Amino acid sequence: MSSSVSELKERHAAAIETVNSLRERLKQKRQQLLDVDVAGYSRSQGRAPVSFGPTDLVCCRTLQGHAGKVYSLDWTSERNRIVSASQDGRLIVWNALTSQKTHAIKLPCAWVMTCAFSPTGQSVACGGLDSVCSIFNLNSPTDKDGNLPVSRMLSGHKGYVSCCQYVPDEDTHLITSSGDQTCVLWDITTGLRTSVFGGEFQSGHTADVLSVSISGSNSRMFVSGSCDSTARLWDTRVASRAVRTFHGHEGDVNTVKFFPDGNRFGTGSDDGTCRLFDIRTGHQLQVYYQQHGENEIPHVTSIAFSISGRLLFAGYSNGDCYVWDTLLAKVGHHSGRIGSYHLPFPLQVVLNLGSLQNSHEGRITCLGLSADGSALCTGSWDTNLKDILIQELITVMKLKVCQYISVDAQFDSLQNNAGVIQSKLARFGLLEGTGGCSESLGSERLVNLLLNLRFWLTSFCCFLLP
Repeated sequence: MSSSVSELKERHAAAIETVNSLRERLKQKRQQLLDVDVAGYSRSQGRAPVSFGPTDLVCCRTLQGHAGKVYSLDWTSERNRIVSASQDGRLIVWNALTSQKTHAIKLPCAWVMTCAFSPTGQSVACGGLDSVCSIFNLNSPTDKDGNLPVSRMLSGHKGYVSCCQYVPDEDTHLITSSGDQTCVLWDITTGLRTSVFGGEFQSGHTADVLSVSISGSNSRMFVSGSCDSTARLWDTRVASRAVRTFHGHEGDVNTVKFFPDGNRFGTGSDDGTCRLFDIRTGHQLQVYYQQHGENEIPHVTSIAFSISGRLLFAGYSNGDCYVWDTLLAKVGHHSGRIGSYHLPFPLQVVLNLGSLQNSHEGRITCLGLSADGSALCTGSWDTNLKDILIQELITVMKLKVCQYISVDAQFDSLQNNAGVIQSKLARFGLLEGTGGCSESLGSERLVNLLLNLRFWLTSFCCFLLP
């Protein structure tokens, strides 16, 4: 009996050695195929980098009300409401235009880690250390204590619920990730699990799953990030195995987010890097990394893409919030190694929102972009150590630059119609110092003028709202 056990151990050790050898050979083969990354190719094509100043981003308001650490937030599809989850045991639904609270929901478990709006904005979901995903219907009447009752509890995970997201255009289905190494597709109407991804399956994650992101172009596909340093692509129609596994990170993958076109996705990790992957080839397209000291590598906690995909917003554990140019990323004047990877040339951060006035003073835990790309919302710890009181701030920033980038492809058409637009602006006295329409107005300047006009009109409308 002892000889058979020892023989099995030897065979197991040999199998592990073979797997590691094959994994290393596969890694080397991938590196050989990666003859150029996105930044290198973009430079060879003469693409101009994105540039803008601090005045292009305005911190228009701060939403105050939580008494504990803000861990998660989400926007509605109509762009005017935000839901946030905090360690104070409450979900707060905000009117993003007026800063008013429309709902303050007391949770069954204070240790909440994630929250999400339904596509119609009628319901919110949350989950945390209670291993349950709770659904609240915002139109339900409150109980005698003024609390909104739970309309549905999705029970089935054996570990904490780390992330939840509604399936696009469906209020009846939702995907959660958990510390039990699985993701689950739920039918909210019945409260039952439709599919379980991972767990006992060989192609599943081997550690806690921390984040999920569903493709906006194909709701059957979603990607997950895990403490096993990998991201995996799943098809909801085939739960038994992952479609593809993406390697590259050297730390926990804290956050994943699909690129706007649905063919790529971004990741953020404890190794301090953001990475861009292609789901069709499985290749890593780009690494975004800010050089720090060897013992001072901040973790990436959350990421989001602009509407066009040209900008990548990344929140870090040290309070920084970088805006990366996804095509031409650089990091100061440094170049060299990222873990076991070499950078062929320097990278560059377009802007650090953490350096702006009224920025956060603590760890950035979450961030999200509004559906139209006009506003970024960030959540943070912002701890006051003197009073041992943790007061959380959620900063909403108007992103004129996102609109500027998203209309970059429309410059030619604007140039052709510049005369007509100038005459209409001059008619209302909006071209000061131009002498009416006699002075030629460049398309880029025209776009900036239109964006500034939209910003002031939005601010004026916010002032008029009750």
